[in-house]
Amino acid sequence: MQRAVTFDLFGTLVVATRPADPAAAVAAELAARDVTIPDDWAAAYREVHVDAPEGAEVPLPAHVAAALRSRGVVPRGNAARRAVVAAFDPEVTVREGAHEAVAAAAEHGPVGVLSNCSAPEVVRRTLLRADLRGAFDVTVTSVGCGWRKPHPAAFESVAERLGVSPADLVHVGDDPATDGGVTEVGGRFVDVGETPLSALPAWFDRPPADG
Repeated sequence: MQRAVTFDLFGTLVVATRPADPAAAVAAELAARDVTIPDDWAAAYREVHVDAPEGAEVPLPAHVAAALRSRGVVPRGNAARRAVVAAFDPEVTVREGAHEAVAAAAEHGPVGVLSNCSAPEVVRRTLLRADLRGAFDVTVTSVGCGWRKPHPAAFESVAERLGVSPADLVHVGDDPATDGGVTEVGGRFVDVGETPLSALPAWFDRPPADG
């Protein structure tokens, strides 16, 4: 039986900045691209504009474009996407032991990233700045696969990309409420709050039988 290891990104392998006020940050980037900002933009940003099934990811550029249209503003071209990418462009700090943990996992089978992230380009830029971009066989994001953890479809998507059964996933993360969803598809969750990154190389060598 071949196992695969997947890692959550934000809070697990890295700490990344995000805007203190996302609506204001997006508005500033929209304005820089000559998009008219509605007077009640903060309210529009908070509203739900895209009807999606429970657990599905709504890409943030689609949300922003829909919020603008709800106020009679039609952004030109890909202005909404470019504004979102700029607003959420992160500063990244790699957590101690991250590189070693990923390298150790790769000694035992395929390795991937599974990240909840509604903004395009953010995960790619984060991996690049963390010097982790070439460390994974696959990178799956919620904005890419369409589903957010803990929805089973998110784990099924990364398992398919890695060529294993979802039940053969070991998912490493920091949030039991989202990352722990791997257990619903038969996989194993490793909580870095209980098993820190520095302990993972030894864990991968001899994973506890009781999971």
